[in-house]
Amino acid sequence: MSAYLALTVSVGLLAVLDTWLFFGPLATTALAGLVWISFIAWGCHFHSGGGTKGTTTAIVCMSWGAVVGMVAVLLAGGPLGGLGAWSPAIAVGLGAAVICLSSKLPILATIPASVYGFASVAGPILLKGEDGTMAATDAIIPTILSIIIGGIFGYVSEVLANALTKKGDPSAEATADPEHA
Repeated sequence: MSAYLALTVSVGLLAVLDTWLFFGPLATTALAGLVWISFIAWGCHFHSGGGTKGTTTAIVCMSWGAVVGMVAVLLAGGPLGGLGAWSPAIAVGLGAAVICLSSKLPILATIPASVYGFASVAGPILLKGEDGTMAATDAIIPTILSIIIGGIFGYVSEVLANALTKKGDPSAEATADPEHA
């Protein structure tokens, strides 16, 4: 089949499985409902070039961004807390600067992927717990595990799409993100 249709079938079927995983077997864990983080990592796999490199970049950079985001939350509620409404803004600004500075390291060079992780950790922090929040340190592991699951789904969807594609057609990566082909 064409690469376009193969990617459609692969992503569609695996999206069902990914969603079921977070609302089925993982529904009673700290990962319950965090499928959006998995989907962000899945898309980041393709955005980062696909293949092993795309998966590695998605997992490493998004996880780094999540750690930086967690630290920003801790700073906003701790040392910067006395700054009132400015504390989260300054903490986010510092986190964004750290992400940019760390991009000098080749393994962390994909700034958008780190930003996706930075943003992803906010959801579990804001949506979990008795008071509607989760401690930042409690959110990091579920976020990173969701990122890993999404990175794996990205890789598997690409492999499956390529297996379904007739010889001579573009790869799943080229179909998913033509600018990276």
